[in-house]
Amino acid sequence: MSAVGDEARERHEGVRAVADDAPVFVISVAAQLAGMHAQTLRQYDRLGLVTPGRTPGGGRRYSPRDVALLREVQRLSQEDGVNLAGIKRIIDLESRVEALQHRVHELIGEVEDAERRAIAAESALRGGFGTSFGSRADLVPLRQASSALVVWRPREQR
Repeated sequence: MSAVGDEARERHEGVRAVADDAPVFVISVAAQLAGMHAQTLRQYDRLGLVTPGRTPGGGRRYSPRDVALLREVQRLSQEDGVNLAGIKRIIDLESRVEALQHRVHELIGEVEDAERRAIAAESALRGGFGTSFGSRADLVPLRQASSALVVWRPREQR
């Protein structure tokens, strides 16, 4: 189904897709979705574990990504027994890994683009340049450097 079809279906059903990082939930709703008390969310915000968006008036607004992170904090704490300092370190490291993976994908794209340009340039050299650059006879093959000394003297004019 096309993206236009999905959008029309969502409007028809009265449901709108929410971006993963859109700050849409007030603290009480985010706490309920995460299975926590609102005061716990405030504490996590103070500790820098989960940093929600803010309204112009200063109210917290949590995104679906924030709620997922709150659930992960709860899981690490309750199931794995990790303290809050350890959880903060885990979150920071995971964030750095994600940023580095994103950068790797960007660099791979740049390398692939450079390879495509190099192949196109090689093809142009092998196939000739056309009339705008002259004939292939203008190209001089590159040879290995030698230690021979060549003296050039201009011809005498007659």
